[in-house]
Amino acid sequence: MQKKLVVVESPAKAKTIGKILGRNYKVVASVGHVRDLPKSTLGIDVENNFEPKYITIRGKGPIVQDLKRHAKKADKIFLATDPDREGEAISWHLAHVLKLDENDSVRVEFNEITKEAIKRAMKNPRQIDLNLVDAQQARRMLDRLVGYKISPLLWRKIRKGLSAGRVQSVALKLICDREVEINNFKPEEYWSIVSNLKKNKETFEAKFYGEFKDKKEHKIELKSKSEVDEILDRIDKNNFVVSDVKKGKKRRNPYLPYTTSTMQQDASRRLRFTTKKTMMLAQQLYEGIDIKGEASGGLITYMRTDSTRISDTAVDVATSLIKEKYGDEYSNGGKTYSKKKKKDQQDAHEAIRPTDILKEPDKIKSSLTKDQYNLYKMIWERLMASQMKPAVYDTYSVVINSNDIIFKANGSILSFEGFLKVYEANDQEEKDSRLPRLEKGDKLSVKDITPNQHFTKPPGRYSEASLIKVLEELGIGRPSTFSPTIGTIIARNYVEFEKRTFMPTELGVLVNDLLVEYFKEVINEEFTADLEEKLDEIADGNLTWRQVVADFYVDFDVLMKKADKEIEEIEIKDEVTDIPCEKCGEMMVIKHGRYGKFLACPAYPDCKNTKAIVEKIDVKCPKCGGEVIKRKSKKGRVFYGCNKYPECDFVSWNQPVEKKCPECSSLMVIKKSKKGNKIECTNKDCKYSESVKS
Repeated sequence: MQKKLVVVESPAKAKTIGKILGRNYKVVASVGHVRDLPKSTLGIDVENNFEPKYITIRGKGPIVQDLKRHAKKADKIFLATDPDREGEAISWHLAHVLKLDENDSVRVEFNEITKEAIKRAMKNPRQIDLNLVDAQQARRMLDRLVGYKISPLLWRKIRKGLSAGRVQSVALKLICDREVEINNFKPEEYWSIVSNLKKNKETFEAKFYGEFKDKKEHKIELKSKSEVDEILDRIDKNNFVVSDVKKGKKRRNPYLPYTTSTMQQDASRRLRFTTKKTMMLAQQLYEGIDIKGEASGGLITYMRTDSTRISDTAVDVATSLIKEKYGDEYSNGGKTYSKKKKKDQQDAHEAIRPTDILKEPDKIKSSLTKDQYNLYKMIWERLMASQMKPAVYDTYSVVINSNDIIFKANGSILSFEGFLKVYEANDQEEKDSRLPRLEKGDKLSVKDITPNQHFTKPPGRYSEASLIKVLEELGIGRPSTFSPTIGTIIARNYVEFEKRTFMPTELGVLVNDLLVEYFKEVINEEFTADLEEKLDEIADGNLTWRQVVADFYVDFDVLMKKADKEIEEIEIKDEVTDIPCEKCGEMMVIKHGRYGKFLACPAYPDCKNTKAIVEKIDVKCPKCGGEVIKRKSKKGRVFYGCNKYPECDFVSWNQPVEKKCPECSSLMVIKKSKKGNKIECTNKDCKYSESVKS
């Protein structure tokens, strides 16, 4: 009997699904897209209603031939690419390559790679959704027109290797705008007064609030030392009395299940993962990992989703597990979080959740890498928390009067853990602040009263998590675009990622200023978000992709011609160092390459000398006595090695310190963790360590 052919995107996915479907099916991988617009030309016939010219992607010829060979042997072909717009477009391209009728029921999709989901999907194939294909085509055309029209302009006017993009340029603009805010920020002085009070043997702090006037509380903002001195003069240290005590309850609701962006944000904050790393690991968990003693299958549902919806089945399993593990009082009765979707929300899938909630993280830990385990654990805990009751706090609000000067103290004690039983809230977690048992009329003694001067701070630079959050809030891009967008602006040297925040480079500011001046109608938050809404309209069948692209191009072409005519060539001078070239004596300059900055001789092409930028850490190599320097791997990860490499092969992922171990005199390194940094001995037989300030 001839086999049925199933085409998926990745080899890992093909392997997992192949095991589930059995020997009557042949499952092969297209390894992503097989057709695309050509790299060497625009590939869009602007004069012929924006007709795209698709070609087989370079290097994909053997894969296409292999797919055709398998297709000839099959009596039925199914296209099982990822369940999103891009996956739909890949299926459409595969249908053209394999000469399938796109009106036939050849499309199957799996929101999760489990035996039940796959068997169900294979029984219900459908036609390729051309509306989804058209929405993806429109995105591709718009991105190609912006990228292939503006990028050459940047090449001509500034320097080669630069690029612009419909979404990446808006992300750069956000980062540059924030830097302008920071640079223009003028700090303002303000003061606080903290009283350290005591009842019996218990002490606590209360903060200055204001004054009683006409028997009412009036809040006072302290702006200067003279205002503080006036308040201090009015305070009677011998007369601090509790004038009011309010007790209450505060509920803290559990978080919604993960969407792509909230998963990326949490992985950045909690696990220190980049968006690229998060999506790579999520893809592995989705496609399937061999668990010891169990059948193959994916561990999580599809990881590109805007939805917080959960299936009834998953809710029922989670509810039962919560009651069994923690007790009935912890269950919220089960919530699917199905609700009317936002205008810009794609609700085709569930939220990101474990495919089998009974696969508790610790039970399968031995089958996962450390990073896979940490991400899976985070997803599992988030889903469980969403099915649990709110945390409850007993709250206390105390008003203290001293000669009509008001101090206030607030406290809270966690009285019922609720979802916090399983989900650690990290930096957002409420900190218990206990107060003594206070009653109205209690007299308090004063240990000390401390005035403190403060200055307002500028807004912080964007982290990966906060940038993704604002892109999502503004409706710019989609979950699948956030990671490549951030990667591109870093690769182009438009921004630097230091101390886990983005800072624009001189080049980034220059490119952004140029784009904002000449393309402000298309490189802005509102226009980009509006285009995303139009893509949704195409996906819903309410607009045609050619019309959306045509409407965009009319105005864009005018801007292009104006910019090309008016922008003069800009010379960016390389930063000159005080390091002489050992070959010709010229002072070397800093250049930017694929893997970051490096030194190059300015006499190029007569002198082609280049060398890495060496960052010394003032620590001697423990092997040969050379200098330990900070270096970067090809993947951008920082490590430490000897400057005499390759003669000396000393390397360390952790930063060495000058201080030797006091117990065995071995090299010590800094070990970073969420609980605080430590200096540890590298000698495996010596367990010496000491805490250091972060």
